[in-house]
Amino acid sequence: MRLLKQLVAVAAVAFVGSVGVGAVQGNPLLTLILGVATAVLAVFVYARVVRWSERREPVEVATKGAAAAVGRGTLIGIGMFVAVIANIAVLGGYRVVGQGSVSGAVALFGFMAAAAVTEELIFRGILFRIIEERAGTWPALTLTSLLFGLSHLFNPNASLWGAIAIAIEAGAMLAAAYAATRTLWVPIGLHFGWNFAAAGIFSTEVSGNGATEGLLHGVTSGPALLTGGGFGPEASPYAVAFGALLTIVFMWLARRRGNLVPRRRGARTDATATLSQ
Repeated sequence: MRLLKQLVAVAAVAFVGSVGVGAVQGNPLLTLILGVATAVLAVFVYARVVRWSERREPVEVATKGAAAAVGRGTLIGIGMFVAVIANIAVLGGYRVVGQGSVSGAVALFGFMAAAAVTEELIFRGILFRIIEERAGTWPALTLTSLLFGLSHLFNPNASLWGAIAIAIEAGAMLAAAYAATRTLWVPIGLHFGWNFAAAGIFSTEVSGNGATEGLLHGVTSGPALLTGGGFGPEASPYAVAFGALLTIVFMWLARRRGNLVPRRRGARTDATATLSQ
């Protein structure tokens, strides 16, 4: 029930925030303000509902060291996207043809902040964390990665390959980042850095949601196998490769730090014995 309570609370904030942001899309400043406000409110609601439903302090969103952790994650996310788009550009799949829109980038900053925070709270803060308690780190990583990929099938230009790519390069990587750090701030920063670099800087499609207008006016061309096609660079094999590499690094750190939760082999037997009593 605590999973349901937490999901409903955070999903409600995400829904209201998305409606608000959608209503002011023509105003970059209001989009920025509402997006950031949604992100802050979502974290506040998550912390309150965790205290209420679990009777503990939500250390995964503790304010101490939060700014530094978000900053590290953001730099990793931006760096990862730069590496992907640079490889695509070398093969002629992307080029910058002019200056983009500062106001567009401002609006995308708010939009991506809200998206990164709410999605990380739901998929890593609630689903991954609670499933991990019951089943262990690896089963939780596998299941939530698949769910994260499947959730992107509802996007306008979605594809099965795009969903699979998201599951590998984002779902697994972000869960691994949480497992390695035991804080949601690094995955939030990583998620935001990737999305903002893709949309707010290089003006590429993000998860099949269409082209955006960021700081650079870029043009994507060439085979979809290279560029990701209508789904965007997230469906590029470079994104999958870099995401998988970071997943391995984060899981290595998690194991080295003793953060991996073993699979509970006897959980089902214990539950059956309890019911029989």
